[in-house]
Amino acid sequence: MAKIMTSQCHKSQSCCGFGPPFGCHVTTLPRLLLMLILGLSPETWAQQGTQPHSIKIEGDITLGGLFPLHSRGPAGVPCGEIKREKGIHRMEAMLYALDQINSDPDLLPNITLGARILDTCSRDTYALEQSLTFVQALIQKDNSDVRCSNGEPPIIPKPERVVGVIGASGSSVSIMVANVLRLFAIPQISYASTAPELSDKSRYEFFSRVVPPDSYQAQAMVDIVKAMGWNYVSTLASEGNYGESGVDAFLQISREAGGLCIAQSIKIPREPKPGGFDKIIKRLMETSNARGVIIFANEDDIRRVLEAAKKANLTGHFLFVGSDSWGAKSSPILDQEDVAEGAVTILPKRASIDGFDNYFTSRSLENNRRNIWFAEYWEDDFKCKLTRPGIKYDLGRRKCTGEERIAQESQYEQEGKVQFVIDAVYVMAHALHSMHLDLCPASMGVCEKMDPVEGSQLLQYIRSVNFNGSAGTGVMFNENGDAPGRYDIFQFQLSNTTNPGYRCIGQWTNHLRLNVEEMQWSGGDSAVPDSVCSFPCELGERKKMVKGVPCCWHCELCDGYQYQLDELNCDMCPFDMRPMSNRTGCRSTPIIKLEWSSPWAIIPVFLAVLGILATSGCIITFIRFNDSPIVRASGRELSYVLLTGIFLIYLITFLMIAEPSAPVCAFRRLLLGLGMCITYSAMLTKTNRIYRIFEQGKKAVTPPPFISPASQLIITFILIGVQLLGVFIWFGVVPPHTIIDYEEQRPPNPEFARGVLKCDMSDLALVLCLSYSIVLMVTCTVYAIKSRGVPETFNEAKPIGFTMYTTCIVWLAFVPIFFGTAQSTEKMFIQTTTLTVSMSLSATVSLGMLYIPKVYVIIFHPEQNVQKRKRSFKAVASAVTTQLSQKEDKQNGESKSSAIVPDRSQ
Repeated sequence: MAKIMTSQCHKSQSCCGFGPPFGCHVTTLPRLLLMLILGLSPETWAQQGTQPHSIKIEGDITLGGLFPLHSRGPAGVPCGEIKREKGIHRMEAMLYALDQINSDPDLLPNITLGARILDTCSRDTYALEQSLTFVQALIQKDNSDVRCSNGEPPIIPKPERVVGVIGASGSSVSIMVANVLRLFAIPQISYASTAPELSDKSRYEFFSRVVPPDSYQAQAMVDIVKAMGWNYVSTLASEGNYGESGVDAFLQISREAGGLCIAQSIKIPREPKPGGFDKIIKRLMETSNARGVIIFANEDDIRRVLEAAKKANLTGHFLFVGSDSWGAKSSPILDQEDVAEGAVTILPKRASIDGFDNYFTSRSLENNRRNIWFAEYWEDDFKCKLTRPGIKYDLGRRKCTGEERIAQESQYEQEGKVQFVIDAVYVMAHALHSMHLDLCPASMGVCEKMDPVEGSQLLQYIRSVNFNGSAGTGVMFNENGDAPGRYDIFQFQLSNTTNPGYRCIGQWTNHLRLNVEEMQWSGGDSAVPDSVCSFPCELGERKKMVKGVPCCWHCELCDGYQYQLDELNCDMCPFDMRPMSNRTGCRSTPIIKLEWSSPWAIIPVFLAVLGILATSGCIITFIRFNDSPIVRASGRELSYVLLTGIFLIYLITFLMIAEPSAPVCAFRRLLLGLGMCITYSAMLTKTNRIYRIFEQGKKAVTPPPFISPASQLIITFILIGVQLLGVFIWFGVVPPHTIIDYEEQRPPNPEFARGVLKCDMSDLALVLCLSYSIVLMVTCTVYAIKSRGVPETFNEAKPIGFTMYTTCIVWLAFVPIFFGTAQSTEKMFIQTTTLTVSMSLSATVSLGMLYIPKVYVIIFHPEQNVQKRKRSFKAVASAVTTQLSQKEDKQNGESKSSAIVPDRSQ
């Protein structure tokens, strides 16, 4: 079947004459296919056959116009109440622009622009039905089989051909209409649709707009959020192309820019249920730190969001950043000003067109009959009722006189998109003018090359326009048919202003210019409130990021000896440094040493001074009375050696406290063990001599070898030489030097960290240095124990024995104290004091038990310092034998008494 045909003629009119347009309807195959594609019924198309309720302006070239002259109607009704600003103002702006163009001798001379203007009723499906009017002339019709009753073919007037369409307003409407117009290559220029998806030229190649897309708006809003220092915000979007695509663009740009996190992205349903906005506020409060709320929503949704926030007693908590649907309008914030205070809104840069104000305020019922909706606007604007045929007069409203004047007896403020409507019409005019100059250079009107106007060709001229628009700003398009992004930024301010309301605080033209100092927030505060997931960490704290949320973190202190390397990391200070007090870097650790004024030094020095004085007194006394019997009987040679050792033991205290240096360290190594080595070598030689004498006396009457003073000195120096040999070998292997020990005083709190200047003697080296002296001391003690059986008055065996017992006790106490403080932060002080005091005590014991009694006798009891009778070794051996016999008799219960007179001579 080549075609499907129906015929319908008016009964009262002839089909064969010039009757009403489309007096006979012919539905051919292309039209049926279009109905099927668009989902329209034949009845709907039939309704379009008679021209819809529209405005027709005659002209050589006809432009289409789509405006939301009425709001969306309730269920089952396509249209609602009249829209004064967004509808009538915008539509009249197109009529005004056409008047200006047609009266301009330089723009399209001898060509008149006409128009067919339709009402979209703010509904995409209804707008689609209306827009079919624009494409009817482009559908091929086959009327060969249509005959009138007299058999003649019908005479059907040629339908008007629309070369381009101005509109629509809402993005969802423009998207629906653009899908139809692209099928017939009809260019479309919108004055208000900003959805980013309309920039996709693979789907909407015939769509252009004189307003910037929401992708620019979203970029501007991202820049605003960042300029205010926010990094954690939520988004609210009305369900639909405008809200959802706007938020999607914001989310995509924020992800690309980085540094901005979305706490929640909430969609407002088209038909919210009761309590739905209260739930939205509760959801927003789940992330209460995200005080910034980016809102792409229609006016009604904005108002209800503000109402819910006020109801929840959250006035001043949320910081709104509104898109151009909020702009600088008063209707969304009516009676909610306190909640909206501080809201930052964005609006395409625009200006009020004075010429349009003069034009519109001069409109009346008499001079504006071409606007078929103007009477309805008049009634709504002046709150009166016109008397019209067939309509019953409403007694509850006053009767319109027709003498009312706009802006005098009613409020008037030019709608914000008027400028863009005028610019959109002028774009069509400039494109047609350029096309006419190229295709019809010698023609005064429309030539054959422009009859009909080729849509694809016209689109190229549209995209090439570049002129100053009605507001004086440039009108041009990029490769996607979008206008440049130019926005004004407003803030709704109440406090500290003489004129509360919206205040322009900046602009955005490819980059942001924001006057932060002019911003005012709730309560008049000029400081920008925070909208961050986590507040900045303090100095010395690092960020421990929350997984999956780059704007959220926990602050952790760089503890111990760490400093803040960067925002995310701490690092250890070098070993010789400690962190600064704010932990942003490292500083040198203070160097300390044992000071003479320290309590740890005063006590050892005091003991050493007393010891040196006492030792010096003994030496002087012995020298002064060198030939006295007591001095000779004590063994002068070894006594001087022993006193020298004691003197060196006291002297080492000063070397241990002196500031470390290479010479001081060398003398420490040398004298630390040398004094004790000299002392205990001499004592060992003495005790060994006594022991050998009495052991030999038990066996024979001949004396043992090496008991003469010279032999004793040689033995003593040999023992001392071992110590010296070890020390000099140590000098050769590891030359003495100083070190700074940063580990010794490194407590958990780095403020108390100190580097200790000391000699390179470890605890092990110190013990090894003293170990030989300790061996001599232990050996001497063993001999003292073995010699305990000699007569009480015989030589010095008993005093030496008591000296060694006491010395062993002192050093046994020294070991746990010295090594038990190894972990102490004052290790050096404690160990130095312990060591020096122990050495002074051991020297004092030796001095006090061996020589102080002798000095006492020499000075205070000289009568006892007399020569005793000398005895040969044979007499000594006899005395030992007698003593042993007495012990045996005593053990057998026999009591014998005998007197043995000791020989004190050496």
